[in-house]
Amino acid sequence: MAVRPRKKFGASQKERIFLAALPDEATAARIRALAEKLKREKGLEAALILPEHLHVTLFHLGDWHAMPNEIVSLAKDAAALVSAVPFAVTFDRARSFANRTGIFPFVLKGEAAQWKTLHQPLATALKKVGLGAATQGEFEPHVTLTYDKLRLKPFAIEPVSWTVHDFVLVHSQLGKTAHRHLGRWPLNG
Repeated sequence: MAVRPRKKFGASQKERIFLAALPDEATAARIRALAEKLKREKGLEAALILPEHLHVTLFHLGDWHAMPNEIVSLAKDAAALVSAVPFAVTFDRARSFANRTGIFPFVLKGEAAQWKTLHQPLATALKKVGLGAATQGEFEPHVTLTYDKLRLKPFAIEPVSWTVHDFVLVHSQLGKTAHRHLGRWPLNG
């Protein structure tokens, strides 16, 4: 079966909105160093994600043709409802996600259970403000390192850990390698 080339986002999908947790600067640097090492060792060829763009998507709020101000406002309302305490997370595996595009996300993987302190209250808040559709599907916490033609099976890595102290609402301009933080909420439960 022939592999289809990766779809490009059209004019109708250029503004992505999502809620995310970001590693601190030192952890982002460690993740980037690990990504460079794995790229060399495994023969990956694609460019790596910039350290300042490394994140764990908590909830994807859609791809839009223009900035969805109402969605942004509702997401901020939901975020303000969340009460959670800081918590530790660990990523101890790497793998490629399967898809039909022929360009596979290569990621660090963690366990969903360690995220429930934040993920569950945020899901409840999104439902309360009318954004419940964003909470559908299974949450697979991961940090994307690159998108590559090579597809790698899961393997263990030296664990990367950090403490999540806050979360952000991100506006990503697709195809422009631009992330803008629209809000940040501390975890001080």
